[in-house]
Amino acid sequence: MASPRFLFLLLLSYVFVFGSVFNPSSSARVLSSGAAKVSLALYYETLCPFSANFIVKYLPKVYDEDLIKIVDLKLVPYGNAKLQGEDNIACQHGPFECLLNTVEACAIDVWPDLNTHFAFIYCVEHLVKEGKYPEWESCFDRLKLDSKPISECFNSGHGKELELYYANVTGSLQPPHKYVPWVVVDNQPLYEDYENFVTYVCKAYKGNPEPKACSTSLLHQVISVEKAKPTREVCYAEETIKTSASYSS
Repeated sequence: MASPRFLFLLLLSYVFVFGSVFNPSSSARVLSSGAAKVSLALYYETLCPFSANFIVKYLPKVYDEDLIKIVDLKLVPYGNAKLQGEDNIACQHGPFECLLNTVEACAIDVWPDLNTHFAFIYCVEHLVKEGKYPEWESCFDRLKLDSKPISECFNSGHGKELELYYANVTGSLQPPHKYVPWVVVDNQPLYEDYENFVTYVCKAYKGNPEPKACSTSLLHQVISVEKAKPTREVCYAEETIKTSASYSS
Protein backbone atom coordinates (compact mmCIF):
# COMPACT_ATOMS: atom_id res chain seq x y z
CA MET A 1 0.00 0.00 0.00
CA ALA A 2 1.28 3.49 -0.84
CA SER A 3 2.30 5.64 2.11
CA PRO A 4 0.11 8.62 3.12
CA ARG A 5 2.95 11.00 2.20
CA PHE A 6 3.22 9.49 -1.28
CA LEU A 7 -0.52 9.74 -1.86
CA PHE A 8 -0.50 13.32 -0.64
CA LEU A 9 2.36 14.29 -2.96
CA LEU A 10 0.73 12.51 -5.87
CA LEU A 11 -2.43 14.50 -5.20
CA LEU A 12 -0.35 17.64 -4.98
CA SER A 13 1.38 16.70 -8.23
CA TYR A 14 -2.03 16.22 -9.87
CA VAL A 15 -2.91 19.77 -8.88
CA PHE A 16 0.39 21.00 -10.33
CA VAL A 17 -0.27 19.27 -13.64
CA PHE A 18 -3.88 20.32 -14.15
CA GLY A 19 -4.00 23.65 -12.44
CA SER A 20 -1.09 25.64 -11.11
CA VAL A 21 -1.35 26.54 -7.45
CA PHE A 22 0.92 29.51 -8.00
CA ASN A 23 0.41 32.95 -9.38
CA PRO A 24 1.28 32.75 -13.11
CA SER A 25 3.71 35.63 -12.74
CA SER A 26 5.78 33.59 -10.29
CA SER A 27 7.20 31.48 -13.13
CA ALA A 28 9.11 34.41 -14.58
CA ARG A 29 12.92 34.23 -14.46
CA VAL A 30 13.08 37.59 -12.67
CA LEU A 31 10.74 38.48 -9.81
CA SER A 32 8.83 41.72 -9.53
CA SER A 33 11.43 42.94 -7.05
CA GLY A 34 14.04 42.75 -9.82
CA ALA A 35 16.04 40.01 -8.09
CA ALA A 36 17.07 37.03 -10.20
CA LYS A 37 15.94 33.58 -9.18
CA VAL A 38 18.51 31.33 -7.55
CA SER A 39 19.77 28.56 -9.79
CA LEU A 40 19.33 25.09 -8.22
CA ALA A 41 20.60 22.12 -10.23
CA LEU A 42 20.44 18.44 -9.38
CA TYR A 43 22.77 16.07 -11.22
CA TYR A 44 21.61 12.52 -10.57
CA GLU A 45 21.04 9.04 -11.94
CA THR A 46 17.73 7.28 -11.70
CA LEU A 47 18.69 4.05 -9.94
CA CYS A 48 21.10 5.46 -7.39
CA PRO A 49 19.11 4.92 -4.17
CA PHE A 50 20.51 8.11 -2.66
CA SER A 51 19.42 10.18 -5.66
CA ALA A 52 15.94 8.68 -5.36
CA ASN A 53 15.87 9.38 -1.63
CA PHE A 54 16.86 13.02 -2.19
CA ILE A 55 14.22 13.53 -4.89
CA VAL A 56 11.46 11.94 -2.82
CA LYS A 57 12.33 13.08 0.68
CA TYR A 58 14.08 16.43 0.29
CA LEU A 59 13.61 18.07 -3.12
CA PRO A 60 9.83 18.61 -2.64
CA LYS A 61 10.85 21.32 -0.14
CA VAL A 62 11.12 23.65 -3.15
CA TYR A 63 7.32 23.78 -3.00
CA ASP A 64 7.18 24.68 0.70
CA GLU A 65 6.16 28.19 1.74
CA ASP A 66 6.56 29.78 -1.72
CA LEU A 67 10.23 28.82 -2.06
CA ILE A 68 9.65 27.83 -5.69
CA LYS A 69 9.04 31.49 -6.49
CA ILE A 70 12.74 32.24 -6.05
CA VAL A 71 14.16 29.00 -7.47
CA ASP A 72 15.13 28.12 -11.03
CA LEU A 73 15.28 24.30 -10.70
CA LYS A 74 17.07 22.17 -13.28
CA LEU A 75 17.16 18.36 -13.22
CA VAL A 76 19.93 16.52 -15.08
CA PRO A 77 19.34 12.73 -15.27
CA TYR A 78 22.74 11.35 -16.29
CA GLY A 79 24.90 11.07 -13.17
CA ASN A 80 27.84 8.68 -13.23
CA ALA A 81 27.16 7.21 -16.67
CA LYS A 82 30.13 6.90 -19.01
CA LEU A 83 30.49 7.52 -22.72
CA GLN A 84 32.04 4.59 -24.57
CA GLY A 85 33.04 5.84 -27.97
CA GLU A 86 31.14 8.77 -29.42
CA ASP A 87 27.56 7.83 -28.62
CA ASN A 88 27.35 4.66 -26.53
CA ILE A 89 26.35 5.29 -22.93
CA ALA A 90 27.07 2.81 -20.13
CA CYS A 91 25.14 3.48 -16.93
CA GLN A 92 26.42 2.72 -13.46
CA HIS A 93 23.46 0.57 -12.46
CA GLY A 94 23.02 -1.16 -15.80
CA PRO A 95 20.77 -0.91 -18.88
CA PHE A 96 17.56 -0.28 -16.95
CA GLU A 97 19.12 2.85 -15.47
CA CYS A 98 19.96 4.02 -18.99
CA LEU A 99 16.32 3.44 -19.92
CA LEU A 100 14.99 5.45 -16.97
CA ASN A 101 17.60 8.21 -17.40
CA THR A 102 16.38 8.58 -20.98
CA VAL A 103 12.71 8.41 -19.99
CA GLU A 104 13.17 11.18 -17.42
CA ALA A 105 15.18 13.25 -19.92
CA CYS A 106 12.27 12.86 -22.33
CA ALA A 107 9.82 13.92 -19.61
CA ILE A 108 11.77 17.14 -19.05
CA ASP A 109 11.81 17.80 -22.79
CA VAL A 110 8.19 16.80 -23.52
CA TRP A 111 6.75 18.59 -20.49
CA PRO A 112 8.99 21.66 -19.98
CA ASP A 113 6.71 22.94 -17.24
CA LEU A 114 8.53 22.13 -14.00
CA ASN A 115 5.36 21.15 -12.14
CA THR A 116 4.57 18.47 -14.71
CA HIS A 117 7.95 16.83 -15.25
CA PHE A 118 8.83 17.03 -11.55
CA ALA A 119 5.58 15.24 -10.69
CA PHE A 120 6.43 12.46 -13.12
CA ILE A 121 10.06 12.15 -11.98
CA TYR A 122 8.96 12.15 -8.34
CA CYS A 123 6.57 9.29 -9.07
CA VAL A 124 9.22 7.21 -10.87
CA GLU A 125 11.83 7.82 -8.19
CA HIS A 126 9.38 6.89 -5.45
CA LEU A 127 9.05 3.52 -7.17
CA VAL A 128 12.84 3.28 -7.32
CA LYS A 129 13.00 3.98 -3.60
CA GLU A 130 10.52 1.14 -3.00
CA GLY A 131 12.39 -1.25 -5.30
CA LYS A 132 9.48 -1.23 -7.77
CA TYR A 133 11.10 0.66 -10.63
CA PRO A 134 10.00 -1.90 -13.30
CA GLU A 135 6.50 -0.49 -12.66
CA TRP A 136 7.54 3.01 -13.75
CA GLU A 137 4.94 3.15 -16.54
CA SER A 138 2.20 3.17 -13.90
CA CYS A 139 3.10 6.83 -13.30
CA PHE A 140 1.33 7.81 -16.53
CA ASP A 141 -1.99 6.56 -15.18
CA ARG A 142 -1.38 7.87 -11.66
CA LEU A 143 -0.78 11.39 -12.97
CA LYS A 144 -3.22 11.20 -15.92
CA LEU A 145 -0.39 11.85 -18.38
CA ASP A 146 -0.23 10.68 -21.99
CA SER A 147 2.55 8.13 -22.46
CA LYS A 148 2.69 8.54 -26.26
CA PRO A 149 5.02 11.60 -26.36
CA ILE A 150 7.49 9.84 -24.07
CA SER A 151 7.43 6.70 -26.21
CA GLU A 152 7.98 8.77 -29.34
CA CYS A 153 10.87 10.64 -27.73
CA PHE A 154 12.49 7.38 -26.61
CA ASN A 155 11.94 5.33 -29.77
CA SER A 156 12.83 8.10 -32.22
CA GLY A 157 16.33 8.46 -30.80
CA HIS A 158 15.63 11.95 -29.51
CA GLY A 159 15.94 10.69 -25.95
CA LYS A 160 19.43 9.40 -26.77
CA GLU A 161 20.32 12.84 -28.12
CA LEU A 162 19.11 14.39 -24.88
CA GLU A 163 21.26 12.00 -22.85
CA LEU A 164 24.31 12.81 -24.96
CA TYR A 165 23.62 16.48 -24.28
CA TYR A 166 23.37 15.78 -20.54
CA ALA A 167 26.62 13.79 -20.78
CA ASN A 168 28.30 16.95 -22.06
CA VAL A 169 26.65 19.15 -19.45
CA THR A 170 27.64 16.83 -16.61
CA GLY A 171 31.14 16.34 -17.97
CA SER A 172 31.63 20.11 -18.14
CA LEU A 173 30.97 20.68 -14.43
CA GLN A 174 33.62 22.69 -12.63
CA PRO A 175 34.64 21.39 -10.23
CA PRO A 176 33.87 17.94 -11.68
CA HIS A 177 31.22 15.95 -9.83
CA LYS A 178 32.53 13.14 -7.64
CA TYR A 179 29.26 11.44 -6.80
CA VAL A 180 25.50 11.74 -7.02
CA PRO A 181 23.30 13.31 -5.91
CA TRP A 182 25.35 16.37 -6.85
CA VAL A 183 23.50 19.56 -5.91
CA VAL A 184 24.63 22.96 -7.17
CA VAL A 185 23.32 26.37 -6.06
CA ASP A 186 24.32 29.31 -8.25
CA ASN A 187 27.16 27.24 -9.73
CA GLN A 188 28.52 26.27 -6.30
CA PRO A 189 28.34 22.56 -5.38
CA LEU A 190 27.04 21.80 -1.91
CA TYR A 191 29.11 18.62 -1.57
CA GLU A 192 28.09 16.66 1.54
CA ASP A 193 25.59 19.28 2.73
CA TYR A 194 23.24 18.80 -0.24
CA GLU A 195 20.22 17.91 1.93
CA ASN A 196 20.45 21.42 3.41
CA PHE A 197 19.95 23.07 0.00
CA VAL A 198 17.13 25.34 1.19
CA THR A 199 19.51 27.25 3.44
CA TYR A 200 21.92 27.87 0.56
CA VAL A 201 19.11 28.99 -1.74
CA CYS A 202 17.88 31.46 0.86
CA LYS A 203 21.37 32.84 1.50
CA ALA A 204 21.94 33.26 -2.24
CA TYR A 205 18.67 35.10 -2.87
CA LYS A 206 19.11 38.88 -3.04
CA GLY A 207 15.48 39.88 -3.31
CA ASN A 208 13.07 41.38 -0.80
CA PRO A 209 10.78 40.20 0.64
CA GLU A 210 12.05 36.67 1.06
CA PRO A 211 9.64 33.72 0.87
CA LYS A 212 8.39 32.45 4.20
CA ALA A 213 10.50 29.29 3.82
CA CYS A 214 13.63 31.39 4.31
CA SER A 215 12.53 32.76 7.67
CA THR A 216 13.15 29.38 9.30
CA SER A 217 15.79 27.78 7.09
CA LEU A 218 18.55 30.13 8.18
CA LEU A 219 18.21 28.86 11.74
CA HIS A 220 20.23 25.90 10.52
CA GLN A 221 23.96 26.56 10.39
CA VAL A 222 25.59 26.32 6.99
CA ILE A 223 28.58 24.03 7.30
CA SER A 224 31.83 24.57 5.46
CA VAL A 225 31.60 22.66 2.19
CA GLU A 226 34.80 20.88 1.30
CA LYS A 227 36.02 18.40 -1.26
CA ALA A 228 36.39 15.73 1.36
CA LYS A 229 34.63 12.39 1.58
CA PRO A 230 30.93 13.09 2.15
CA THR A 231 29.30 12.20 5.44
CA ARG A 232 26.07 11.27 3.69
CA GLU A 233 25.57 8.25 1.49
CA VAL A 234 26.17 8.78 -2.20
CA CYS A 235 26.90 6.86 -5.41
CA TYR A 236 30.54 7.57 -6.29
CA ALA A 237 31.43 8.33 -9.89
CA GLU A 238 34.27 5.80 -9.98
CA GLU A 239 32.39 3.04 -8.21
CA THR A 240 31.41 -0.01 -10.23
CA ILE A 241 28.14 -1.59 -9.17
CA LYS A 242 27.13 -5.04 -10.30
CA THR A 243 23.51 -5.32 -11.34
CA SER A 244 21.21 -7.92 -12.82
CA ALA A 245 18.97 -5.24 -14.32
CA SER A 246 18.48 -5.59 -18.04
CA TYR A 247 16.40 -3.94 -20.73
CA SER A 248 15.51 -5.01 -24.21
CA SER A 249 13.37 -3.04 -26.60
